[in-house]
Amino acid sequence: MAGVLAGCGGPGDSGDVTLKLVAADYGDSAANSSKKYWAQVVEGFEKDNPGINVEVSVRPWTDVDREVKEMVKKGDAPDLAQIGAYADYAAQDKLYEADELLSIATQADFLPPLAQAGEVNRIQYGMPFASSTRLLFYNTKLFKDAHLTPPRSWGELQSDAKALKARGVKIPYALPLGPEEAPAETLMWMLSGGGGYTDNVGSYDIDSKQNAKTFAWLRDELVGEGLTGPTAPGELNRAEAFAAFSRGEVGMLNGHPTLMKMAAKKGVKFGMVPAPGINGKARATMGVADWMMAFKQNGHRKEVGKFLDYVYSKKNVLDFSNEYDILPVTTSAFDAMSKERGHTDLGKFLEELPTSQLYPVGKTSWAQVSADVKKNIGRTVEKNGDPASVLSQIQNKAATAESAE
Repeated sequence: MAGVLAGCGGPGDSGDVTLKLVAADYGDSAANSSKKYWAQVVEGFEKDNPGINVEVSVRPWTDVDREVKEMVKKGDAPDLAQIGAYADYAAQDKLYEADELLSIATQADFLPPLAQAGEVNRIQYGMPFASSTRLLFYNTKLFKDAHLTPPRSWGELQSDAKALKARGVKIPYALPLGPEEAPAETLMWMLSGGGGYTDNVGSYDIDSKQNAKTFAWLRDELVGEGLTGPTAPGELNRAEAFAAFSRGEVGMLNGHPTLMKMAAKKGVKFGMVPAPGINGKARATMGVADWMMAFKQNGHRKEVGKFLDYVYSKKNVLDFSNEYDILPVTTSAFDAMSKERGHTDLGKFLEELPTSQLYPVGKTSWAQVSADVKKNIGRTVEKNGDPASVLSQIQNKAATAESAE
């Protein structure tokens, strides 16, 4: 069991308030556990705010969302939770609105794409806590040996993949449409083809003509040409694709900052470029975010607001982002990190963040739609797959799920 970070101040009088926060662990060992980060934040906050104590319980990602759900179900919600999804709780009227908690300056500091993704019916409940974007990774040794340059368009990507295949590369382009993280690879390709999960007004648009054309191209020009390796895309998971890249077996794949460390640890040299689009750079890349939310059950609105204003200070956001190679969620921290690390590999991910597009996480139906994508999207690129039909089936289920909310 993960430990609890108790408040550092001495015992207070009966007027003291103790806030309880359940947070996810971003570390991969005891040495860099998120416990250390939160201990520093709590110590600084309590020093400046006598009478408000904070207890932080750090849980592994494999458990944290489920455990918070169980706590809420039992009527024992924490004051704050830093987890993967917020919309279900907002729909049940269990969360404070962001503007009930945060100072105007703090709320205005969130990067616009992330703030908008935290909205349900145009009211912000989810406060972004950590973010990431995706880039196309390529193995520089394999590219150099084949005299290739990084692709800027779909045609160049296919041409590079063919050249790598001719030289015996096991997986010229890794296309992980397996159930682990199929919604991510799906969205990246939708965006590169000019589509997405939703249209301009936020309605599901999964079976759009652009999306159907994108998956028909993948079926015919990558998978059909034998350029995606021996494992069927619908059975290939992201973790397996990342591991294969780190073994030097993959020419190209979409990846996030974690892959930099994985590849470097294995001695694989790599480069990164924005995702190719049909005729040039894709109009947007995929962004992802994890969320902070505040439950109304215990009624500590004022104290929670003070703590969140402190959590989202530029220093604290930068400290967290730098510790875990995660992108900052506020404009002030984004600008500071761009000056400090804009010339590094992480800077390439930073460049994509302001125009990134996230999953439609503000829809309480998204969890069901995401599960359906995981189960079925791989069928679009099978030898005799019918992308338009598969996407239409997913769209119809999405529309039904949305109307049931």
